[in-house]
Amino acid sequence: MKFPTSAFLFHILLVLPHATCFPWHRNETDQMALLDFKISCSDPHGSLASWNASSHFCLWKGVSCSRKHPQRVTQLDLTDQQLMGYISPSLGNLTHLRALLMSNNSFSGEIPSSFGHLHRLKVISLSNNSLQGWIPHELCNCSNLQILSLLSNHLKGRVPHNIGSLLNLVVLNLSANNLTGSIPRSIGNMTALNVLSLTENYLQESIPEELGLLLELSYLGLGANLLSGSVPLTLFNLSSVIYLGLELNHLKKAVLPLDFGNHIPNLQHLGLDSNNFEGPIPASIANASKLVDLGLSSNYFSGRVPSSIGNLRDLTFLNLESNSIEASDRESWEFINSLANCSNLQTVALAMNNLGGYVPSSIGNLSSELRILYLGTNQLSGVFPSSIANLQNLIALSLENNQYVGSIPELVGKLGNLQALYLEGNSFTGRIPFSIGNFSQLSYLYLQDNNIEGQLPQSIGNMKNLLRLNITNNSLQGSVPAQIFSLPSLISCQLSFNKLDGILPPEIGNAKQLMELELSSNKLSGGIPYTLGNCQGLGTIYLAQNNLTGEIPLTLGNLESLRILNLSHNNLSGTIPESLGALKLLNQLDVSYNHLVGEVPTKGVFLNASAIMFEGNSGLCGGVAELHIPACSVPSSGSLRRKSSRVRTIAAVVSTVICLLVMLIIICFLYRKKKMKQEPLILPSFGAKFPTVTYKDLDEATDRFSPSNLIGRGRYGSVYKARLHGQTNYVAVKVFNMETRGANRSFIAECEALRSIRHRNLVPILTACSSIDSGANDFKALVYEFMPNGSLDSLLHPMEEGSYGPHYLTLTQRLSIALDIGNALEYLHYSSQRPIVHSDLKPSNILLGNDMTAHISDFGLARFFDDNVSTASTTAVKGTIGYIAPEYASGGQVMDSGDVYAFGVILLEMFTGRRPTDDMFKDGMSIVSFVEASFPDRISEIIDARLLEEIDDFEAHKESTVTVMECVRSVLMVGLSCTCQSPKERMNMREVATKLQAIRGSYDGDEAP
Repeated sequence: MKFPTSAFLFHILLVLPHATCFPWHRNETDQMALLDFKISCSDPHGSLASWNASSHFCLWKGVSCSRKHPQRVTQLDLTDQQLMGYISPSLGNLTHLRALLMSNNSFSGEIPSSFGHLHRLKVISLSNNSLQGWIPHELCNCSNLQILSLLSNHLKGRVPHNIGSLLNLVVLNLSANNLTGSIPRSIGNMTALNVLSLTENYLQESIPEELGLLLELSYLGLGANLLSGSVPLTLFNLSSVIYLGLELNHLKKAVLPLDFGNHIPNLQHLGLDSNNFEGPIPASIANASKLVDLGLSSNYFSGRVPSSIGNLRDLTFLNLESNSIEASDRESWEFINSLANCSNLQTVALAMNNLGGYVPSSIGNLSSELRILYLGTNQLSGVFPSSIANLQNLIALSLENNQYVGSIPELVGKLGNLQALYLEGNSFTGRIPFSIGNFSQLSYLYLQDNNIEGQLPQSIGNMKNLLRLNITNNSLQGSVPAQIFSLPSLISCQLSFNKLDGILPPEIGNAKQLMELELSSNKLSGGIPYTLGNCQGLGTIYLAQNNLTGEIPLTLGNLESLRILNLSHNNLSGTIPESLGALKLLNQLDVSYNHLVGEVPTKGVFLNASAIMFEGNSGLCGGVAELHIPACSVPSSGSLRRKSSRVRTIAAVVSTVICLLVMLIIICFLYRKKKMKQEPLILPSFGAKFPTVTYKDLDEATDRFSPSNLIGRGRYGSVYKARLHGQTNYVAVKVFNMETRGANRSFIAECEALRSIRHRNLVPILTACSSIDSGANDFKALVYEFMPNGSLDSLLHPMEEGSYGPHYLTLTQRLSIALDIGNALEYLHYSSQRPIVHSDLKPSNILLGNDMTAHISDFGLARFFDDNVSTASTTAVKGTIGYIAPEYASGGQVMDSGDVYAFGVILLEMFTGRRPTDDMFKDGMSIVSFVEASFPDRISEIIDARLLEEIDDFEAHKESTVTVMECVRSVLMVGLSCTCQSPKERMNMREVATKLQAIRGSYDGDEAP
């Protein structure tokens, strides 16, 4: 069958003038098919420049022809040519084609069903594109097909049920798509199959037992799906399997067979993490002697770790976290001794189990290659395991939340490569060893909730990469070393609940990147340094319950990112600076129990009586009526004091400015010069595709940040469309306006959150840039994958013609988007390395890709959290009006339930078409009460009018709309369940995602191809 071409006449005109000049015979069918393909796609880099009538098409780039039939195309290889557009169905006319290779481009649209006519085809490789739609069942007609690779696209729907007819298939890779439904049992017929990869989809139901018939299988990847039921025992008998990945599913509780390791002698990777396996870890696992990676975390495994595990001589990665594994005596700890045989071991993760007693000293005999050792949240006791100091390549050590006593030994300083040290929640005593200054690469130092005493060692100033320092709730003494505030990367300094004394050093103003300062409940004296106003990234300041004196510095009014200021229970005097009223983000102010006098300001935070505390300051007067403070007399003594204070302040400033001005200019000049010379701050790359980029790279990629490349502006900066040098796809570059309050904090928060998470429904961050621009100013930017369909907000509430994407979202699209968001939040709350609360979920932060797949973005307010304890620094979250959970209004702690509430509001907004800030929602009415009033019987009165039209149109073509209306009603019920007033009554995101998946599945019946 021949397929019509859209430019037939154009092709003839190209061919005829040269027909007599070229000696080869031309096959017009193949040539026109190729030219039609060229017209259908965009070629920004000229990869198809040779495709013209001046040469025979068999000489065109990427085209190979048959030796036997020189005029027929047998291979088309356009891998990594930066092509865009859609794949023309005319390629279905290349009937002699044996290999179609188009991976690593930017093709969109659907896979042509005409490919089903290519009966000679052996290889189809279309990976790493943006293809959409269903996998054509016609592909199953390609009976000679050996390789079918479609990974990393946006394909949806079911895997074709007749795919098992491809009996010659050796490789089937459909990973990283949006496939739903069950795994076809017919795959069991593909006995030649060597690689089967279906990871990162939405596949459901049980794993078919028929997969156990694939005796040639070496790679089986089914991870990151929604699979349930039992694991067929036949999978554990596939002796040829090298890679077996079942992680991140909902497989039901099952016990691994006792002879588990006897039948998989070639296995190198085993991933069973985040399922419901239980019972003991079989000792026979040691018989899988080629194992390199062993992941059994987040299950219900119990009993002892078999000592035979040390027979896995090639093991590099062992993760047994979050189980119920036990150890309490020498015999049960024997497995540590045996692991010394694993000379390539790099990661041992045993945190969150039931390990107790002393860790054997043999832990120091583990591989010299060991980089990660996690033993936190167990019942370990005794003194610090000193033999750990032998593991000098460690970059992360976790011993937190155990029962350790005694001092931290000096020899810990031998671990000079450490980047993270977690010792909090124990009973350590004594001093912090001076050798801790050897940790020049350390980013995280957590010592809180111990009994550590003595002074902070000055060597702490050697930790130039330190991001977070937390020694809260100990018995530290002495002054706060000025060196701490010269650490260039420090964003959090938490030293509250100690016995620190002396003054706050003026060098505190050097920590301009500092976001959290917590020094409450100490014995600090003297004044608050005016230089604190230089720390413009500060969001929280806790200095309560000290002996501070003097006035509140006027310079605190420069802290535009400040949200919480607690100066209570000190000996401060003078007036409250009016400049604090200009801080738009300040929403908690406590200056109670001081000696403040004069008039209370009447702007900003001072307008909210519930946000400020003044008790214990008898000299205050005025303010807004809600404060119930006595009015100031005219002229009030407070006003006179204020005026006198201002005169003194001005005089002091005038007398010092002249002396300091020249010096300041010289210092600024030298600092600026040095800054221009220094290398850009190197941040870790977030993906293999992109290395760390520089300001120059981004300047060129955005045509010097041209307005023509501007996508939009946000709270902290602007986003540009760009294409980095040497790369195929467009990217989005978020450039932070460093003069905007909170921009630096937002940049660091996004980096911390996104560097450790990866999910198909999170906007992928590719890399980051922290450098200086051409004017020697701070420059910070993040590089994301480009999302061509804009935000959910722009589609729900289109403002003008020409905005991104369609102006109407169908019911199918709304259901898919809701499920995408739900799955992303489930991952953030339960499956990421450190659980994360997004804290600012709203439609404008949900971006849509080529196929309308939803991705959550903007992690500038994200916070890490623990299931049991919320840190003090996570209070009073800043979100967006309409989406903020009600408990946050009273200073509630950041919890995952806050995200659940915001998600519920978004669901109601998606299906009613009304913003939660709509003018109609007043006098106590909200979008929640609006929906509740019509639920469940009158929802047709409140749902989006355009959506109702679609349902009415559906009714005109179907016998009944019960299924459709029930579907909408079910979604609204989920939304209402998420927005309960009490956080305890809300569903969690794991329950939400499951319900939405069921709703989406029930509607899929009308979506089959």
